[in-house]
Amino acid sequence: MLGAMQDWELKVTHLIDHAAREHGSREHLTHWADGSETRTDWAGIRRDALKMVQALQALGIEKGDRIATLAMNHSRHLVTWYGAVGAGGILHTINPRLFEDQLEYIANHAEDRVLLYDAAFQPIVDKMRKKWTTIEHYICFDSEAHTTAFEDWIAPYDGETEWADVGERDPCMLCYTSGTTGNPKGVLYEHRSTLLHALVSLQPAIFDADPRSVMLPVVPMFHAASWGLPWGGAAAGIKFVYSAVNDPAVLCDLMRRENVTHSAGVPTVWLAMFQHMDATGETLPDLKQAIIGGSAAPRFMIERLMKMGVNVAHAWGMTETSPIGTTGAKPANWDTLSFEEQISVKQMQGRPPFGVELRTVDLDDMSTPLPRDGKTAGALQVRGPWVIKRYFKAEEDALTSDGWFDTGDVGILHPDGTLQLTDRTKDVIKSGGEWISSVELENAAVGHPAVAEAAAIGMPHPKWDERPVLFVVRKQGQDLSGKELTDYLEGQVAKWWLPDAVEFVDDIPHTATGKISKKDLRARYPDYRLSA
Repeated sequence: MLGAMQDWELKVTHLIDHAAREHGSREHLTHWADGSETRTDWAGIRRDALKMVQALQALGIEKGDRIATLAMNHSRHLVTWYGAVGAGGILHTINPRLFEDQLEYIANHAEDRVLLYDAAFQPIVDKMRKKWTTIEHYICFDSEAHTTAFEDWIAPYDGETEWADVGERDPCMLCYTSGTTGNPKGVLYEHRSTLLHALVSLQPAIFDADPRSVMLPVVPMFHAASWGLPWGGAAAGIKFVYSAVNDPAVLCDLMRRENVTHSAGVPTVWLAMFQHMDATGETLPDLKQAIIGGSAAPRFMIERLMKMGVNVAHAWGMTETSPIGTTGAKPANWDTLSFEEQISVKQMQGRPPFGVELRTVDLDDMSTPLPRDGKTAGALQVRGPWVIKRYFKAEEDALTSDGWFDTGDVGILHPDGTLQLTDRTKDVIKSGGEWISSVELENAAVGHPAVAEAAAIGMPHPKWDERPVLFVVRKQGQDLSGKELTDYLEGQVAKWWLPDAVEFVDDIPHTATGKISKKDLRARYPDYRLSA
């Protein structure tokens, strides 16, 4: 016997229909790279997306074709999210920070047919055009100098059309991983998984969004589906404030002028904002919610935001999880905790929402699940309706034999389900048979007022196999010795975790997504050895 409810397919075009119908006049502002600003609203986003559907159909785009973007955050990019999917296509957001060989690989592997891009990335387009063998049409979002301009492209159409007829299990979006250990891998999201993810993202423990919310997302729209904000934002009917440049002075000005209540970005964004605020005395009086992800946020950052009256949603996720995996939900006993205890809770990566299941397994025997005891670290695995099953074009599932996805992270699960990330499986340091968390060492080091950035890696040791070495970038104008930093770390980490050496460097290499690249750091010191 079947149920007796309406058969309403879970498609992301329902999100923009809802936003335009129920929150049509809720505006969006874009601050462009040239300093100009434009405003639109949810009704305008839907109208232009439908016009884009007609424009894509005129190009011969069919169901399942890939439509790529190479762009920063702005309202025309948001139009493209719904226009590409609304035409039955698959939106493919390309990270412009990738290396040339990666840019060549992912566009050709995806078999993109159309590319929409920002004028700022014209040099990339000019360099890659001959290497991108499947792209037939190039459309520029904000310039008429080189190719078809976006506004001119959709102008001949009236938007009087319907969204393509697709099913909830059809794909809607394609994102590639950064490819730190080989070619990038494509993650193909479906309508159903994306809509479920969008609805869950609105919970108070995650984005805490409603029609009053004013969101300035610093996380790029090309990174991990922009954490699902373009989809969830439509469901809630929020106001978006976009900046095509990530200059802290511009971001602070927009936050104050537009009364921004919510923002989302990686820790380095907040560090830059703090430096600007310290230099200018500016404040962010309306900011209430800060979503921090991408890498672990150091304790001092969480403390400062909380003292500003901001709720910190410290999050963990990855491209393969759409990306929400956990966020820093307040536990039931939150109000009984001291301020220092609250910071400690927020410093962890939080708890999974309904729809995500986590477990850890033994690092030496990946088939053995570990207890949720708040002490035992293991390899983190995940499953759920918006978690990857198989990479794009892969022949086999990317799951364990019992259906879990291995994240590559190392973490501790507490009895209440709180996740505490400690490392990446490839970066964890094994010294004398015991594990040392490079992430915890780094976060402790960055807490020193003279440290701008730190990276801990395991180096060969004749007695202990590996011992930690800390590579440190000093803040400009600051003086700091290795002994001073080691003395500072004592009492913050276990004594046997203390680094055997501190090396001061001018810079630390990063991946295209802004994370520390320990693979490249190790490559800089191929013959580094510690003595007994």
